[in-house]
Amino acid sequence: MSKSTSPMAFSFGAPEAVLDTTLTSYLGVFLNPHGDYYAPPVSLTGLAKLLRANAHHGTIPYFKRNMLRKFYVPSPVLSATDLENAGFDYLVFGMCYFQKLFNRLGQIVRLKHIPALNMRRMKAPDQFCLLQPNQADPLAFRPGEIIQLKEYDVNQQIYGVPQYLGGLQSVLLNESATLFRRKYYNNGAHMGFIFYTADAQLDPEDEQSLKEQIRASKGVGNFRSLYINIPGGKPDSVKIIPVGDIATKDEFERVKNLSRNDVLSMWRIQPALAGIMPENTGGFGDIEKISRVYYENEVVPMQHVFLKLNDGLQAQKQIRFVEIISPK
Repeated sequence: MSKSTSPMAFSFGAPEAVLDTTLTSYLGVFLNPHGDYYAPPVSLTGLAKLLRANAHHGTIPYFKRNMLRKFYVPSPVLSATDLENAGFDYLVFGMCYFQKLFNRLGQIVRLKHIPALNMRRMKAPDQFCLLQPNQADPLAFRPGEIIQLKEYDVNQQIYGVPQYLGGLQSVLLNESATLFRRKYYNNGAHMGFIFYTADAQLDPEDEQSLKEQIRASKGVGNFRSLYINIPGGKPDSVKIIPVGDIATKDEFERVKNLSRNDVLSMWRIQPALAGIMPENTGGFGDIEKISRVYYENEVVPMQHVFLKLNDGLQAQKQIRFVEIISPK
């Protein structure tokens, strides 16, 4: 007497979200529940984590910081290290902070960089605080003790936001494509398959054994050939139906290239300066001309942002950058 079994399907291996996109959503500026400081409009922790989501997005701010540092003339008031760290904060978060250190005469003798990740604007004007670990009370600075340099935001004037904010979805898309490709590779360079059986002669115990063998074959280098013997079976008793085809590879490269171009555009950097290999024999053009245009259009404007620090410094203590005169 033969047993009748109901149709059965099982699957394993599902994609997982790596970065919660709400971390980078624009939320607006609100006072925290205790009412002593404003929360930034975008999660600064989310922006920091996003640096590791994409190869180009994670390295371009270092390049732009290095270009800022390259032309800086070190000063006793502002060290090169403090400048480059503040420059990196400004690029990633859209703002940076300096603490004024005074002498006995009330004159500024040094500007010390304060990491932007945990800095918050307090309710009182011109006053900031530094969040402490373990939910301890924030460290409040005196009014006017902190200098904030920030990008202008049309929605609010308390915090700065980075210029690349509109391109975050391209960063996440590029990351998703890479993670999908890793799963594709780790699963044996295929997207999976449907193991289809349609034979009444297949014993339930053999069916269970097949499931265990398939599960055991998961992972890199674990794929094996399976031997199945069904007495009285038919040629179509067992089928393996692949899911996906070679077009997946082409689609992966297309998504990677398009999202990469978006990342370069949102940072306003030429491919030649971002370590991109040209796909044609002509390359990207004269690298010296590209560097010169980049210096004039990107480095000099960023220098002007930090030259605002001179507004509160004596003439002999003001910071400066080396000026490069481009040939006509």
